[in-house]
Amino acid sequence: MANRQTMTISLPPEMVKEVDRVRRKEGRTRSELMREALRVYVRRTTEFPTYNPTTRELREIAKGRADMRKGEYFTLDEFKAWLMGAERKKARSKKPPTRPKA
Repeated sequence: MANRQTMTISLPPEMVKEVDRVRRKEGRTRSELMREALRVYVRRTTEFPTYNPTTRELREIAKGRADMRKGEYFTLDEFKAWLMGAERKKARSKKPPTRPKA
């Protein structure tokens, strides 16, 4: 452990309680837990950088949320059922699909 450096951080009391709760549950030291948290944070921010949506995307998101508030949506289960129905209909079709003209 001679190749380690000490780093001091300050945390709010509630965060210290949370850290201690997790470390006890996992049987780790504070240092082990903080090293792992930093590794995960650094990996996430470098491998998966934050995406900033465009103005148009933000507008579309707001529009979708407004539609949802009005009840204009369907659930994932409804979507899956619709997909499965479309797949069954496609599989039963006796007519071959038409090819687009080149």
